[in-house]
Amino acid sequence: MNLKKLKLKYYNPLIKHVIKNEGVNMSEQLGITVKKNQDFSEWYTEVILKAGLADYATTKGCMVIKALGYGIWENVQKLLDAEFKKTGVKNYYFPLFIPESILKKEAEHFEGFTPEVAWVTHGGDEKLSEKLAIRPTSETIMYDTFSKWIRSWRDLPLLTNQWCNVVRWETKATKLFLRTREFLWQEGHTVHATKEDADKQVMQRLEIYKKFVEDNLAIPLLNGMKSEGEKFAGALYTTTIEALMPDGKALQMGTSHNLGQYFAKVFDIKFIDKDEKDKYAWQTSWGLSTRVIGALVMVHGDDKGLVLPPKIAPTQAVIIPINFHENREVLEEAKKIKKKLEDGSYSVELDDREEYSPGWKFNEWELKGVPLRIEIGPKDLKNHQVILVRRDTSEKKCVHAINLEESVKDMLGSIQENLFNKAKKFLVNSITEAKNKEEFKKILEEKKGFIKINWCYTRECEEKIKEDTGATSRFIPFESEKTKGKCDYCEKDAKLVAYFAKSY
Repeated sequence: MNLKKLKLKYYNPLIKHVIKNEGVNMSEQLGITVKKNQDFSEWYTEVILKAGLADYATTKGCMVIKALGYGIWENVQKLLDAEFKKTGVKNYYFPLFIPESILKKEAEHFEGFTPEVAWVTHGGDEKLSEKLAIRPTSETIMYDTFSKWIRSWRDLPLLTNQWCNVVRWETKATKLFLRTREFLWQEGHTVHATKEDADKQVMQRLEIYKKFVEDNLAIPLLNGMKSEGEKFAGALYTTTIEALMPDGKALQMGTSHNLGQYFAKVFDIKFIDKDEKDKYAWQTSWGLSTRVIGALVMVHGDDKGLVLPPKIAPTQAVIIPINFHENREVLEEAKKIKKKLEDGSYSVELDDREEYSPGWKFNEWELKGVPLRIEIGPKDLKNHQVILVRRDTSEKKCVHAINLEESVKDMLGSIQENLFNKAKKFLVNSITEAKNKEEFKKILEEKKGFIKINWCYTRECEEKIKEDTGATSRFIPFESEKTKGKCDYCEKDAKLVAYFAKSY
């Protein structure tokens, strides 16, 4: 069943029924119909659509982020924004439209984005005197303004961030959260008096990203430096955090760039330093997008649907009263449990819909990935107990009502830890060293994952690897690892150790 090809706009993911679409009769089955280990791509799409994270938009190449998906993004915003503000960053908002003359000011940067830029050529019926780009990223429009704001060393550092949407005119097939023409992100931009300050900023942001993703999304990461061929257009250097998906492909989860003085010289961002001399500023930029939601689905999801880590889940627990229409005291107790947990700062839903059976509700909430299910029926009420059910392992535990809050806390913590450890084990077991070109290709075909090699660090070799295998250099470790003579792929002199993989 290819949901994307059929372009199904409306369907109930849990009730069996027939849908007619473009002449095709199709019987929808209960829950997820594709096994994760059989057709990973189709499974991924089906989980997103049926769990209610997102849908395909009428606008080609775009998506609609639904309540559950946006709820996750709101938690990402809340948690990351708090970390940024602790370090003095303030939020701004800059225009969506960038005049062509401004975008073209920095040739390398502009060339890097040219194929992806969407242009506005008319305002109503009137042709514009200058084309406007819909921002693919905001360096140019922000830095043109920074040049007006910065005059003295006293104006530095300038620490800005904006939460916004960007447009990159992707021509490849749409993949929800991973490859769409419009997506949401945050982009931080800072200005400094010295390279040392800019370097510190780059690493500070990367560490914030790494801690956030590992602690909250329960996704283990590797980090390092991008190669010259893979760095951000116009940057002095780019640092990255990389995750590995269950299909063996890498996913770039966030980047932090030292932009050097290139943009400062183009946009004339100068300041009078303490020695009363004019100097060009040093700049950084850093970003993380809604693609992290795609990573959540892939890394933690299973054949029942979505599995959300408690720290990022919009709903951490769902309470399902059983046979409450026959015993209203069950519903009243469920309401008390909800209030008690909410008073303890947990996000909780009470599913008191009478038109659905408990079993139907169990399936729906499992599909949506809610970490913890709390069941209470007449017998439980009589025995002053509730049943807790973990989403990650399906383990059930009977707990006394008095111990409910403590048990919920412990179980949510255990779920968070288990999801991370499971993903960490997979990551560690998916790093393989290749000793030559043939071994490199064999690993990529049979095992996949990250391939570690002694590398010559030449653009020629990097392009050859990509051409031969489809793999790209993902990162160079910050801590230099000892090289052993020749490049494992082309047999030139090795200069460093690098990690390669196929990627999204």
